[in-house]
Amino acid sequence: MSRVITSVFFFLFLSLGFSQNGKLHSKRLVDISKTPIWNSISQDNKLNSNFEHLNKLNFYFITYESDNRTIKGLLVEPKKEGKYPVVIFNRGGNRDFAPLTVATMIMYTSKLAEQGYVIIGSNYRTKDEFGGMEINDVLNLTETVKEIEKANANCIGMFGWSRGGMMTYLALKKSDLIKTAIIGNGTSDLFDIAKFRPKMETNVFAECIPNYWNNKEEALKKRSAIYWVDQLSKNSSLLILCGIKDKRVNPEQADKIANKLKEINYDFELKKFDTDHFFSEYKTELNETVIGWFDKRLKKE
Repeated sequence: MSRVITSVFFFLFLSLGFSQNGKLHSKRLVDISKTPIWNSISQDNKLNSNFEHLNKLNFYFITYESDNRTIKGLLVEPKKEGKYPVVIFNRGGNRDFAPLTVATMIMYTSKLAEQGYVIIGSNYRTKDEFGGMEINDVLNLTETVKEIEKANANCIGMFGWSRGGMMTYLALKKSDLIKTAIIGNGTSDLFDIAKFRPKMETNVFAECIPNYWNNKEEALKKRSAIYWVDQLSKNSSLLILCGIKDKRVNPEQADKIANKLKEINYDFELKKFDTDHFFSEYKTELNETVIGWFDKRLKKE
């Protein structure tokens, strides 16, 4: 009898532990004038005209639970009261390279937030498997937003850049909660990345992906949407943005996955721009395109 009781408590403990996925642990308001980007976006301690929209937004550092880990992230929301659609932003980079910062959110998502969106993003867990278990840190944000008063947790989109594009493909494979997504210069074929940028294989894949050299083919296929486009959520839609001068992700990847998506009649669009990986000279066009897509595909909800 005692063994039965012990087993019941054990499974109850496990279920309670995992039921906390997404739980918001902290939400701390950020004074952007105290962040490193301030000097680049202001003069005489006032925001430059291109960044005056930031006065309408609140930025927060957050922590939340994912697989019994405490994960760091960022939240941006309009100051104006209301209930707004959510966009989960997936950062690029890996480990401590190109982390999600206030600057990242300002440059890639603040114009979108100004138009009436709650933006939330994860910095992923410390043990980065480059498309492995840290995908849960993205998916669990769909629970976190239920605790954000201004967030409409029933209306969630996703926006991923570079490595974040891979994370977005994985999210669309594993969840039906994402109503629409945008991927900017995102990788869909890690085999191609290894050829295009060999140092990515030795310095990132081999260091991040568990048991990489003994399990290379299976590991890369699991992270390469080109092999499983038919498993992407049919409840969603997708906009692929491609800079044809991209030196980090082969622009041909966008064409190849677009062809695969056409074959299965997936709801998607591919838009190309004469720019680099970061859309350096096309920030205005990027913002307009992102806002237009989410307004059409998410706000209509």
